[in-house]
Amino acid sequence: MAHDKMAHDNRDRLIALAGLYQAVNSVTRIAHHGSADAEVMEPCMYSLFQVDSDTVEAVFGEPGAVMNGARQIVAQMMGQPERNLELTRYVVQVIRLERSLAKRPDMLGQIGRGIEQAADKREHFALLHPNLIAHFAELYSSTLSHLSPRIIIQGDPLHLRNPDNQSRVRALLLAAVRAAMLWRQVGGSRFQLLFRNRQMLEDARHYIDAHAM
Repeated sequence: MAHDKMAHDNRDRLIALAGLYQAVNSVTRIAHHGSADAEVMEPCMYSLFQVDSDTVEAVFGEPGAVMNGARQIVAQMMGQPERNLELTRYVVQVIRLERSLAKRPDMLGQIGRGIEQAADKREHFALLHPNLIAHFAELYSSTLSHLSPRIIIQGDPLHLRNPDNQSRVRALLLAAVRAAMLWRQVGGSRFQLLFRNRQMLEDARHYIDAHAM
């Protein structure tokens, strides 16, 4: 997960943050509606395998892979179509969770080994195959779920009781922490979330315009 070799700009930070929003948005969709779009989830899962990407954008796959996350950022900042306070709360919790993880090199090592094991499985399974999702969910449960803050997902109990949905939520939270780590590595900070909204909004709009069909 090393990205310290190069200088980073606002666009890199926007892409990493959009990756975080995209993973968390998928979590809320599953929690409230029982499913999330595969093309929105795939870049999140893909990012878990990218240990040494050349660019920040490549972490999530194809150019434009985090369009959904960029749109969430615009919606949160503009209040249009509406601001989702639950989404923001989870994003802030994930950023705090990543800071807790950064102080635990033993756990970082455990997650790294778990990702290597998943890479072996990926030769046989598609990105969103239940076996891969279950592997990442178990990795989250055995590591990050023991750190503070513990992220408690709210939603429809019917969807949240479904074991497949529980696995998807945990795997996506692992991907969200991955994006939060990337965001910090490229110079992102909570200060920017609070005070540099105009720049971030501009960057998100540029990204959306560049990749809109």
